[in-house]
Amino acid sequence: MTTPTAPGRTLPAATTTSPPRARRRWLGPLLLRLHFYAGVFVGPFIVVAAISGGLYALTPQIERVVYAHELTAASPDAAALPLADQVVAAREHVGQGETLVAVRPAPEPGATTRVMFAGTDLGPSETRAVFVDPGTAEVRGELTTYGTSGALPLRTWIDQLHRSLHLGDPGRLYSELAASWLGIIALSGLAMWVVQFRRTRRRRDMLRPGTGRTPYARSRSRHLAVGIWVMAGALFLSATGITWSQYGGANVTDLRGALGWSTPAVSTALDGGGDGAGDEHAGHTTAGTPSVSSGTYAPGAFDSVLSVAQEVNVNTGLVEIRPPAEPGTAWVVQEIQRSYPTEVDAVAIDGTTMQVTDRVDFAEFGLIAKLARWGIDLHMGSMFGLPHQIVLFVLASGIVSMVVWGYTMWWQRRPTRTQHRPGAPPARGVLRQVPWWGAVAVIAVAAAVGLFLPLLGVTLAAFLLVDLLLAWVARRRDSSRRRASPARADAHGA
Repeated sequence: MTTPTAPGRTLPAATTTSPPRARRRWLGPLLLRLHFYAGVFVGPFIVVAAISGGLYALTPQIERVVYAHELTAASPDAAALPLADQVVAAREHVGQGETLVAVRPAPEPGATTRVMFAGTDLGPSETRAVFVDPGTAEVRGELTTYGTSGALPLRTWIDQLHRSLHLGDPGRLYSELAASWLGIIALSGLAMWVVQFRRTRRRRDMLRPGTGRTPYARSRSRHLAVGIWVMAGALFLSATGITWSQYGGANVTDLRGALGWSTPAVSTALDGGGDGAGDEHAGHTTAGTPSVSSGTYAPGAFDSVLSVAQEVNVNTGLVEIRPPAEPGTAWVVQEIQRSYPTEVDAVAIDGTTMQVTDRVDFAEFGLIAKLARWGIDLHMGSMFGLPHQIVLFVLASGIVSMVVWGYTMWWQRRPTRTQHRPGAPPARGVLRQVPWWGAVAVIAVAAAVGLFLPLLGVTLAAFLLVDLLLAWVARRRDSSRRRASPARADAHGA
């Protein structure tokens, strides 16, 4: 078949075959849009969590200065008196009506002994600690302490800010959002960084922050380069932080229990019964509320049970001695050293016969239980002392900087600017470009994540719905403008 042209000439007819349609890329835009939404809406939560977490990491050093009088013995060179004398001095200080729940002997020369009492005016996991000079039995003061970590008021205040914004259980939703979305933001950012790293010729610039000719380019360079350096730490903090969360943390605990990965706990039952699994977070959550003893015992019993425990498996200075929580239960002597090497051995002792009724040794923990213990202690900055605390503070500062640079990038290319924007914003409605199999995969992954981390699942669904809604509104607006444009042109011509 031919097509007529000028007289005497013919040309082949134009083909009716359309050029092959370019394959649309949807995963990258979807990750970018998710990264953008999470950064904008969850960024403030991450900033608060990072700042408070960074400060918390440094509080052990600050406590030694702020509470030096209570923590330091006036006679560091004097020989330590029996615990019985120190307990009597503390009881005389608070009065006979107070219930003693634990004693922490001075862990080293120059430190004070903590004799801890329960109180109706105290919150969950809190005790009234009386600080006693072990050499003279002089009471150096008293403070409210929190949990197994023995946090004093300053560290407790920062801890509660980090966990719940001082709002109780409702406030814990903020920290769960921050921990859950920090991992999603980090993973989506890593995926986009890898794609760009493979495409660019200036790979070194993606590892050095601050390169670029324009303000936007410099902000983006800092966001990319610092992000890749803090990536591993951010993912670790996200994963370990989730274990503290209200909903996701409960699912983690249930999963470990179902798989037999729970942490062993010493049994205080004198009839051979068990107490169940332990909790690595005890002392950093309400799960660490001290048991209240209802029995009577001589102060000298503290020296006796400690002597027995030291012959079994207690060989560190950081020890807590707990009297029976109720009649028919055992004393417990528990190592509480969280620095490396981990010392959390425990022994239960019958106070009547001074016989060991149960023991738990960290060396015999399962791998998952050990990893959980180490993960919590690494998250809290208690494993390797001051160097560890400094690393956490620097990591927290890097995460805060990442969020700030992210907002700076958005501001520099915000949609309301009339001048040329130095980068296209993430496209709306990317879900409409996803093929059916991709949509099924996305929905399946989102559903699985939502079941395990409910708060993350709810907010993820909300982000996707908002994205679709904004895309629909934008299409309606563009359609209205196109319909109005010919009418305005006709009116102008008339």
